[in-house]
Amino acid sequence: MVNRILIRIKVLQIVYAYYQNGNGNLQSAENDLQFSLKKSYELYLSFLLLLIEVTHLQSQIIETKKEKYIPTQEELNPNMRFVNNRVIAQLAADKGFWQLIKENGISWDNDEDFVKRVLELILSSDLYAEYLEAEEDSYEHDLQFWAKAFKQLICDNEMIEEHLEDKSIFWNDDVEIIESFVLKTIKRFKETQPATSALQPMFKGEEDRTFAIKLLRQTFLKKEEYRELIGRYLTNWEADRIAHIDMVILQIALAEIFAFPTIHTSISMNEYIEIAKYYSSPKKVPFINAILEAIIRDAKRDHKLLKE
Repeated sequence: MVNRILIRIKVLQIVYAYYQNGNGNLQSAENDLQFSLKKSYELYLSFLLLLIEVTHLQSQIIETKKEKYIPTQEELNPNMRFVNNRVIAQLAADKGFWQLIKENGISWDNDEDFVKRVLELILSSDLYAEYLEAEEDSYEHDLQFWAKAFKQLICDNEMIEEHLEDKSIFWNDDVEIIESFVLKTIKRFKETQPATSALQPMFKGEEDRTFAIKLLRQTFLKKEEYRELIGRYLTNWEADRIAHIDMVILQIALAEIFAFPTIHTSISMNEYIEIAKYYSSPKKVPFINAILEAIIRDAKRDHKLLKE
């Protein structure tokens, strides 16, 4: 689940914060990076658990209404399609999923009002009404409901994002990318397979875990070398005025370009240009792009960079 896009962003955040604070402790930075990546995985699992929690809450509400002194016919015979959703039932019955929840200490127990607001968001939607009224009643239909509900109602929802960011400062820049991982997971559920087969591990393989630590180490250990290299391509005016975040983006980009021979320079270039668009400013993107292109061109010419 923790892919290289997220790793690059986390390394940028850690390096920027450490340089701002004047902290050069590499071991401490590595610990913070691994903790931050773990928190991202917790957000992924928290989203999946949230689907179970809103379903469970609706089930409780239905049972409470049945116990009223004089319940209506609708309350006695409610439409149970939402609470009996096969995909959520499959996930809720999966022991492997609950083991991950336990291992990561994830719970919505202290967020009852938030869970209620998310449920109300779903129940008030046209999508929910259409789901209950549809003639089709199948696993695939249940799956499509949650795929659409998550994408249309939960993703990019301001109320949800604000609550998540308040719940953990480590989630401030994670929500959008983690939402995309959750949506992919929902779409991967299969009726004939256990729910855990659709879940993504924290790292796809040891290569990504190694990539994260190595990228951080190279950035820290070769700070002066990379900054001196960057400085050769800056005019006096630019050197005095380059933003700190732009210098950090360039520095991490160079660490990846020079320290990872199997990653094409074009891939690294594109990734850090995209990062610059978000963390710097659109006006700075051509500047960052030009610096990286010039350094790569000259390094290849001088046989200091022997890869495509």
